[in-house]
Amino acid sequence: MRSAMLKNYLGTVGLVILLAAVSAAQAAREPQKGSAERKAILDALRVPVEHDLKQKIVFTADHLKVTGTWAFISGSPQTPAGTRPNYTNTKYKDAVDSGAFDNNVFALLKRSGRKWRVVKYALGCTDVCFLDWPTIHRAPKSIFPFGE
Repeated sequence: MRSAMLKNYLGTVGLVILLAAVSAAQAAREPQKGSAERKAILDALRVPVEHDLKQKIVFTADHLKVTGTWAFISGSPQTPAGTRPNYTNTKYKDAVDSGAFDNNVFALLKRSGRKWRVVKYALGCTDVCFLDWPTIHRAPKSIFPFGE
């Protein structure tokens, strides 16, 4: 009888430890400023954004969270001089001119091996354009601002 109780107790403790480990593995974290991981994520995003905007871009990341192989960024694109990008010669010109464009960037990235790739990004959103990304892309909600 005691043996069965001990087995149940140890099984329960083991299950609790396993669940705690799984939960901790899913916790979102922010890569440190200046870290190689943060640079790799921002560099991966820089490629399509610079292509779209036809100019060199740096980012201010207001929110950058990573869990497992997923990352989410929200922030602002800037020129290396720290000014707002010039949208005149971009596909965003009309939206900017009509006031239907905010100077922001949102991006979902996934790591494959050591390389980050952009799954989805949006520039100039005037609403919460990434609201359905966790569902559509099966990304963990914990990396998004509403997952906190």
